[in-house]
Amino acid sequence: MAYKLPVSVLVVVHTSAFDILLLQRVSPPGFWQSVTGSLEPGESPAEAALREIREETGIGAGTSCLVDWHHSNRFAIRDEWRHRYAPDVSHNTEHVFSLCVPDGQPVTLAADEHDAALWLPREAAAAKVFSWTNRDAILQLPEHYPAGGKR
Repeated sequence: MAYKLPVSVLVVVHTSAFDILLLQRVSPPGFWQSVTGSLEPGESPAEAALREIREETGIGAGTSCLVDWHHSNRFAIRDEWRHRYAPDVSHNTEHVFSLCVPDGQPVTLAADEHDAALWLPREAAAAKVFSWTNRDAILQLPEHYPAGGKR
């Protein structure tokens, strides 16, 4: 069995007004999040971020549009997902990125992973997401947005 690497990306997709794209996972129910995913062997975090954006939302973005926060979080892997990793793996390292898209950006969900998408103001999005790392990234977004924001 090929195990997942315990290294992932979190990408906060947003508009210039700091409306945040959230995706609802198929399972568990009510699990809202930004774009996330594990690195594949030989893939850099930036490459994984761009791949996950494309796979989960249908949004094509280039490296020049992606903002690398040069920040990572380390957290315990949820018990229900531990079987995906090697037996001695208990924690994941998550690299944080953001991507600004135009208002009205169409989103095409990967139906096997997500069943709903929402655009919410930053504070509402932060309150809705499941993980603390996602909440913190959404709240810290203005510090990492090169052009500033309207909110």
